[in-house]
Amino acid sequence: MNQQALALHETLELHELLTSKTVCLTEAKARLQLVQDQELKTLIQQDIQQTSQSIQQFTNILSTAANQLQ
Repeated sequence: MNQQALALHETLELHELLTSKTVCLTEAKARLQLVQDQELKTLIQQDIQQTSQSIQQFTNILSTAANQLQ
């Protein structure tokens, strides 16, 4: 896929989203240990999986953007 370089403000916004997702992931993992209800535990586990995938995608995009600057 041919991607255009990210503008500086886009890179900064993506970094903010990555930071936010990382905090959410940490919170979800911590709360998972406290949850007794199996249905809620399943939802949190799904959220952890989806958030982990989002973090990986954001990291890949930022890495690509950094490589384009070089």
